[in-house]
Amino acid sequence: MYGTSLRALRKFALVILIATATVGLAMAAPVSGPAPNFTLKSLDGKNLKLSEMRGDVVLINFWASWCAPCRQEMPLLNALYNKYQPLGFTVLGINVEENLDDARRFLKNFPVDFPILLDGNNKVSKQYNVIAMPTTVVVDRDGNMRFLHRGYRPGDEKTYQQMVKELIRE
Repeated sequence: MYGTSLRALRKFALVILIATATVGLAMAAPVSGPAPNFTLKSLDGKNLKLSEMRGDVVLINFWASWCAPCRQEMPLLNALYNKYQPLGFTVLGINVEENLDDARRFLKNFPVDFPILLDGNNKVSKQYNVIAMPTTVVVDRDGNMRFLHRGYRPGDEKTYQQMVKELIRE
């Protein structure tokens, strides 16, 4: 009984921390270094490994169903994916929740064409130091992180598009 209550309390504290960090926060910064590799199961049950995407520009987006900015951003990421996917670009949406049903309900309202990966134990989120929802990392064709963006405000998708276009041209 106490374990469940303690787990729920920890989860609530994490939600409050991330929500507090996300309010009014939308900041972008260049980053460098190799993107931490990971293997995650996709919503359709397939394993997907980041290192197998070498050669493509990859936008990794960490999101949660309770995240209001994620609701605004998800359709815009899907449009970006559909526009640039033929040029060697992909989006990986990484859901950070334990409850898979929450992600499925969210995606019924905000369907996407790109892969949705599941990080319910937050192992990959910790590798990428995710402290705000949503968090977006752009990885170049060589597997190096080039861009980090925490939070979302309308118009931020223009910054994503600019970065993606630049990296596709490299």
